[in-house]
Amino acid sequence: LAETGRGDVNDRWGFVHRVSLGGFLWEVVRRKGFILEEAVRGRQVETEFLSHISSAYSFRRECTTISLPRECPDRYGNPLEFRQSRESEFTMSIAFTKYHGLGNDFILIDNRDSSEPKLSQAEAQQWCDRNFGIGADGVIFALPGQADTDYTMRIFNSDGSEPEMCGNGIRCLARFIADLEESEGPSRDSTHPAAAGQQTERQYQIQTLAGVIVPTIQADGLVRVDMGEPRLRAAEIPTTLAETAGKVVAQALEVNGQTWDMTCVSMGNPHAITFVADASAIDLAAIGPQFENNAVFPARTNTEFIQVVSRDYLKMRVWERGAGATLACGTGACASLVAAVLNDKSDRTATLELPGGNLIIEWSEANNHLYMTGPAQRVFSGVWGLDPAIETAPSTIGDQPEMHPEPQETASFIRDTPLDKMLEMAAAAVERRRAERAEQSSTEGPKWVIPEGGIDPTSFR
Repeated sequence: LAETGRGDVNDRWGFVHRVSLGGFLWEVVRRKGFILEEAVRGRQVETEFLSHISSAYSFRRECTTISLPRECPDRYGNPLEFRQSRESEFTMSIAFTKYHGLGNDFILIDNRDSSEPKLSQAEAQQWCDRNFGIGADGVIFALPGQADTDYTMRIFNSDGSEPEMCGNGIRCLARFIADLEESEGPSRDSTHPAAAGQQTERQYQIQTLAGVIVPTIQADGLVRVDMGEPRLRAAEIPTTLAETAGKVVAQALEVNGQTWDMTCVSMGNPHAITFVADASAIDLAAIGPQFENNAVFPARTNTEFIQVVSRDYLKMRVWERGAGATLACGTGACASLVAAVLNDKSDRTATLELPGGNLIIEWSEANNHLYMTGPAQRVFSGVWGLDPAIETAPSTIGDQPEMHPEPQETASFIRDTPLDKMLEMAAAAVERRRAERAEQSSTEGPKWVIPEGGIDPTSFR
């Protein structure tokens, strides 16, 4: 915490013993790595100046204790003893929206105010837990764009790992971004006219770890995604099933005592595809992990089991790296069509039937790009980290009703106001409160004074 005034070094320094800045300042200090050198001089700090913050973060009074000897002959001679109650009580309140693409479900977070995800990978794993969290196959962050892109996508799987890309996930992200823009009105981004409610196509350039992906929200509500070119060299997947520069097409791999013909494709993330007579007969939970963690896939792999119904209709089941059996996988559907074409089992455009629904996949001869078309649907919205006692009960800060500004205003305040400025505001609030209390005290009536020797009870007879 920055110092708000030093005074005379020979003076007795007063230090904060109970800092009531709540979750917000703790998160700023913890996440941005500020060094806790000196506490704010004087008394307990009130949070009257943080009405913006209280609507965005869980609030805890008297949550942090700082102790220091009252005599400080040397500024840095006596290190602070810092005792934090429980870090779980310093939780930011984070808004989220749940979406799914054919049952492949994701938690979407508006992360446009920061280039780093608001959750750690361990926190994402907790959020994805279907018994003790929100429940999802992954958490997706909409971050600011890079270079000439509109946005950046990061995704953490339900096991906490980070994949390069996710086809169903990027459709959900496109729909989430469009919904955000629509809620904010046309002033947010004039390059996407449908944000004003117009029924036109919206297209976004989204940076991912697999490169730039271009989703387009069509007038019919479906999302068509330019998934780019497939990568077929063994080193690009990566796999040791073939020489580094060679393609992996119908290569034998023994798993669980059975030989499988594998075709490998990268869509920015690795896929191993095999063709079976009946996809529904595959015990994914038993055999999926054996493919995913096989030594021939040094970065692990997604595995697709494909049943060919006709040259333009394929049935698919998938075991996803880091997520397990899912109802759909967009990159897997693209990779599976490529594998089917390479093995002369399919045309270059086909419907892929997945447990969660159908995707239309096209492998263009003109530019070698794959195009995926499918739905993305909003499920519900919520806020993680709310304290019901705080959010539902009437609250006062500085003897005034707590105010809740608009989310955009709150985000702007957090993003644009330096920490030391906030502390100056805190100091001013404290001084104002002190002056008000002093004035109130001076206008109060006389108080009883006990005389020396006590009070003679007989004087009241």
